[in-house]
Amino acid sequence: ARVGERAHDIARALAGALGREPLLVGDGERAVRRIAWCTGGAQGYFEQAILAGADLYVSGEISEPTVHLARESGVPYIAAGHHATERYGARAIALHLEEALGLEASFVDLDNPV
Repeated sequence: ARVGERAHDIARALAGALGREPLLVGDGERAVRRIAWCTGGAQGYFEQAILAGADLYVSGEISEPTVHLARESGVPYIAAGHHATERYGARAIALHLEEALGLEASFVDLDNPV
């Protein structure tokens, strides 16, 4: 993402990178300078991200209160999928275990729509 890019452009880029269409809630036209990102089910940190000055929050999951907070605060929220946002970390840990400890590790990527 480039500084000043709009939230809906970032959502489109995430769709390409993660291989799934994210849900964008809130002002898709908002220019984004600061992104807060926490993978998985981290919608509970959205309010803290807003207070810290984020222009956009990206996580895996979304809940009903999150929708209203995005609309009322003016800070867009992107739910990019719990599985989609966490699978890269799991792969990285498997690779690290192999390289650092000589362990055999495999990452099995089972499609999950959540």
